[in-house]
Amino acid sequence: MSQLRRALGAFYGLALGDALGMPTQSLSREQIQQRFGAIRTLEDAGPDQPIAANMPAGSITDDTEQAMLVGRLLVQGQGRIAPTALARSLIEWEAAMQAKGSQDLLGPSTKHAIELILAGHSVEEAGRYGTTNGAAMRITPVGIASDVADSDGFIQAVVQACQVTHNTSLGIASAAAVAAVVSAGINGACLADALLLGVQVARQAQAQGYWVAGANIAARLEWAATLSVDGDKQGFARMLYELVGTSVASQESVVTSFALAGQVVLGHLEAFEALCMAASLGGDTDTIAAILGAMLGACLGLEAWPRDLIDRVQQVNELDLQPLVQELLALR
Repeated sequence: MSQLRRALGAFYGLALGDALGMPTQSLSREQIQQRFGAIRTLEDAGPDQPIAANMPAGSITDDTEQAMLVGRLLVQGQGRIAPTALARSLIEWEAAMQAKGSQDLLGPSTKHAIELILAGHSVEEAGRYGTTNGAAMRITPVGIASDVADSDGFIQAVVQACQVTHNTSLGIASAAAVAAVVSAGINGACLADALLLGVQVARQAQAQGYWVAGANIAARLEWAATLSVDGDKQGFARMLYELVGTSVASQESVVTSFALAGQVVLGHLEAFEALCMAASLGGDTDTIAAILGAMLGACLGLEAWPRDLIDRVQQVNELDLQPLVQELLALR
């Protein structure tokens, strides 16, 4: 399988996961069960969806949009992201969202960092409180553009993409883990090996940024690999929701994405089934499914995803990711 098919699998997997989780984001597991039973395909958002009210089935959210933003900045910077350019782009993105009347705005860590930058604080200082999953959700382009085989250079590329908003041990380690799986997959690694490498790179990357208190990302990823469906898929989903967690905290949502990917390795879940489970969990479903889709797509290729659903996501969002993906691969 070509690097292009794997890279397209990653970016379209991110978009598909994002769209599957769009109608369920910020809802509880019980609310999702009442409204949808379980997510099995792309669904419309209802009028009382707290963030994406009345958005049509297949609509992407901030996860894909901000990943595209990072990808374009990487291309413009020929592989480097200028922190001030990222800050400015995120400010402009939120202003455009507000102008459209969207509730899909910057997450808490990113919002706080941007406020500090606007108040005159340095870029390095602005991201010192960012521990949520915002960096991990938009890191896929770094995994496409940078080769994890050069671990030091790879981690520096991740830090550049995180520093403005998530300049912490938790924010950087979680983003590095996701990017490493994507990069390893594009190099041809199987999913099992890519996930192991993700843990290793998270352990290296956690020395970067400001230390913050919180469960260790690499240790939690290793723990997540020991969890198993054991024939009870509903019980496994409930365990992820209640024990691992599905909030915007990176040590919950990113770890949940890895736990689901691990079940694909074991053959307990098919790739698309895992994506639908992520979208049905409750909590930050669009981000969990987007991260999972990126990692699975990089290792399994574009063929992992139902062609008709990818077509629908492309059509609804007027989305053609191939030119950007090709430019990112050229940087690699």
